[in-house]
Amino acid sequence: MRILVVGAGAIGGYFGGRMLAAGRDVTFLVRPRRAAQLAATGLVIKSAKGDVSLAAPPVILADQLRQPFDLVLVSCKAYDLEDAIASFAPAVAPRTAILPLLNGIRHLDTLEARFGSEAVLGGQCIIAATLDPAGTILHLNTDHQLTFGERGGAKSDRIRAIAAEMANAVFEHRTSDRILLEMWEKWVFLAALAGGTCLMRASIGEIMRAPRGKEIMLNLLEECRMTAAANRFEPRDDFMARCRGLLTAPDSSFTASMLRDMERQAPIEADHILGDLIRRRNEAEATQGGIALLDLAYAHLKAYEARLLALKA
Repeated sequence: MRILVVGAGAIGGYFGGRMLAAGRDVTFLVRPRRAAQLAATGLVIKSAKGDVSLAAPPVILADQLRQPFDLVLVSCKAYDLEDAIASFAPAVAPRTAILPLLNGIRHLDTLEARFGSEAVLGGQCIIAATLDPAGTILHLNTDHQLTFGERGGAKSDRIRAIAAEMANAVFEHRTSDRILLEMWEKWVFLAALAGGTCLMRASIGEIMRAPRGKEIMLNLLEECRMTAAANRFEPRDDFMARCRGLLTAPDSSFTASMLRDMERQAPIEADHILGDLIRRRNEAEATQGGIALLDLAYAHLKAYEARLLALKA
């Protein structure tokens, strides 16, 4: 199977690098700057699960892309998706499978509009990773799980083939016949985490030490749960119990990556993570009127984006 990984950043570089190290046919679609960096240093992963150093990994630039691939793994930020689609479109043939690892749901609509529903799988990953200034991929904890499946739930031949490609690679992979539910569940948790920690500009533990901090986080989580339920993706009870525990842990240093992006004055996925959730809540008429915590958190993020735009003007 010929696999194209769109980007060689923290997510794509990690999972793509692990598959390449396992002997799979992986090529990274990158920009010129990252291509030069990889040519000089190789693809390097530092991880408690085992380091990887791959000299001269296969890379290709968008204007060099001519042949189709069997699998396109998409892991860009949501605000880069349109540019990413333009860059990898020549790699998509009628039988190409597209596996996106973005958060939320809106990217599925965007990819389907361009490539058709049959091409687009559901997928998600659980990992904390970042790039250091030298371009090394730093795996920040021990979680590295990739879950994927047909959006309709079928156990198809291509799902089995992709799973076989991931066998023996050093990360956990799992197929799911309820991938859309799992994507919604992750979205519920992430929106509550990002909304709360960005609104308060604080970690979970710090929020718990603030007046009514625990109540605020639980109410925000409940708003997200109600939105998912109104869209026919009711999160499971055991999942919600885990979320409540993680979002109210008294000594937790946990924050959303979106907060870390804000602290370094970087772009954020405000529209994709919170804005789209609010849109779907409103369309499902799940709002109870007034200004909800989701609305307040989203307004905070959009005000940040307005200030960031002014600073860069």
